[in-house]
Formats: sequence, structure tokens, C-alpha cells
Amino acid sequence: MAETIPKTQKAAIFDSIGSPIEIREIPVPEPGAEQVLIKIAYSGVCHSDLHLWLGDFPVQGTCPLVGGHEGVGHIVKIGSNVTNVKVGDRAGIKWINQTCLCCEYCKRGFEQNCENAGHSGCSINGSFQQYALINATEASKIPDNVDLATAAPILCAGSTVYRALKESKVQPGQTVAITGAGGGLGSMAIQFAKAMGMRVVAIDLGAAKEEHCKKLGAETYVDVSKHPDLVETVRKATNGGPHGVLHIATAEKPLELATQYVRTRGTVVLVSLPKDAQLKADVFWTVFRAVTIKGSYIASRQDTDEALDFLSRGLVKVPIEILPLSSLPTVYDRMLKGEQIGRAVLDVWK
Repeated sequence: MAETIPKTQKAAIFDSIGSPIEIREIPVPEPGAEQVLIKIAYSGVCHSDLHLWLGDFPVQGTCPLVGGHEGVGHIVKIGSNVTNVKVGDRAGIKWINQTCLCCEYCKRGFEQNCENAGHSGCSINGSFQQYALINATEASKIPDNVDLATAAPILCAGSTVYRALKESKVQPGQTVAITGAGGGLGSMAIQFAKAMGMRVVAIDLGAAKEEHCKKLGAETYVDVSKHPDLVETVRKATNGGPHGVLHIATAEKPLELATQYVRTRGTVVLVSLPKDAQLKADVFWTVFRAVTIKGSYIASRQDTDEALDFLSRGLVKVPIEILPLSSLPTVYDRMLKGEQIGRAVLDVWK
């Protein structure tokens, strides 16, 4: 028997950049020919959602807007041309909501860089609502043995750091340093890195995050508040510097320092997007030591499937805190203050 779909639903919405987030009743959308309608159970909260609400990015959302791009649930309705999924399937909504599959980047397997992409929680209403749309080709299938709430952060945070770790070219047995390691992204990056055979140096601020990072698998923790000469400290801790660095901290200075302590011929991968940040590196030493500095955008569809498989096999355990949808402003406040440990997940039905 087909599930009854209501005409209206609860959503967290804001009318303009930086305006108050309100819980309102809005219409349930109707899927187009290529889309599916997902009944959202949970949605992770990503730092990008916060940045979009504040207008920190050069690209801004279409307001009024429902944010969110880590939604999980099950499909309740499909468009007339959809054949790859069916009603009842467990599925997720991620940042890339639709792609053309025809441009150069789509053809080369980099559909996350599609020139014509639509984005959940930016140009398209996202997952901070009870029912949301996504093109069927972009809907991620959630393994049956995976808890939905735990799967939510994998759709952006988890798959993004997994992709970045692949981009770092760090090999099993080699060392990767992770800045901002105690936050939501870092918590997953530590686990993916360990599961991929890497040795992890976690870099963050405060003693409270040391226990958290080591529990997740970090071999070494560097508290930046206790080590004013961070470059020398990290080099000593890694016998010459880590082979790769994932820059996840939402600040500019740690990136500049990473280019100095990374090992010769190592790679610094940029993941976070601090507002108005500039990339600064000494050109002579970057060239002399053959250091690679590169950006890593979000995951491809294949990357996301692989990341979910790590979760399915029990190699990654996402530290989450489940909160009601109305807690979204509180979560944003924690993020702004750097107080969010692990990942916040919203139950959109509470």
C-alpha cells in the first residue's frame, strides 16, 4: 500500500541571508520526471550550511531557503523517467542535487565539478525539511545494515574527507596530519585515515579534544595552545613532517603553517572554506621542497558509495548527537564558537 504523502510539511527556513531561522509549514514538493521525493528521517548539519546562512561564500543561496544537504530517509515517490531506484528504497540527499552528466567534468567522472550542477540547501531546498527532492541519478543508496542517523553525516562530511584523503596520496603506513581534528569533519577524517592504513596526527585546540581524537584512532595529538612553535612540534612528532595534511580547521593561519611542516614532497589538501581566507605559502620553499598544495571539493557518487561501505563494514563510527529540528540555531552557535564536538544530526520529525 502506497504511503500517504501530506500536502504540507515542517521545515527550517530563512527568508534572507543571516535572517532568523524559523520552523514553518511549507508545501511538500512534487517530483519532476527525473527526480525522487525522499521522506527525510534525519539530516546532518554541515559547516557549509552555516556559511550559506551567513552569506560567507561567493555563491549565495536562493532565498527563502531550506538549508541542509546530509539528509537520509526513504523514497516515497518517483518521477516518470526514473528507473534506477524505486519507492521504499533507503536513500540520501547530498550537496550535489542534480548534474547534467554531459559537460566535460561529468564525462571525466568528476560530476561534483559539473558546470550545471544544482545544490541542496543552496539553489534547491535541502534536507532541513520532512520531504525533499533530488535527481534520481544523485540519490545515494543507503546500505540496509546502516543506522540512518549515523549515515547522514557520511553524505557530505564523511565522503568529503574520504575523497580528500585519496587526493593526499598518503600511502598505508605513512602519516597524515589533520587540522581541526576534533570537529565533525575531523572526527571522521581520523577514522577514514586509520581504516585506510594511515598514521594520524590530530591537531586542534584544547585538552578536551585530545581524548576524543585519540579514542577515534589518532596516534598523536598536538594542542596548538600548548605549542607556540607548531611547525617544529609537528616535524618532531612525525620525524620530519607528515606525508600529507588535511586542512579542515576553519581558519587561515593553520593552512600557512601546514605548508611549512608538511614533509618534503608532501601534499597539503585544502578542505575547509574559511571566510575571505587567502592561500599563503613561501614560494621558494614550496618549490625547493616540491610541496603540493591542492584543493579537494566534495565527493563523487562513487566516492560516496565507497564511504558508505566503510560505514557498513564497521570501519567508521560516526560520533553524533541527535537533536530536534528546532535546535538548528543552537548548533550553528556552537559551530561559530568552535564548541561542536563530533557531528550534530537533526531529527526532522521532532
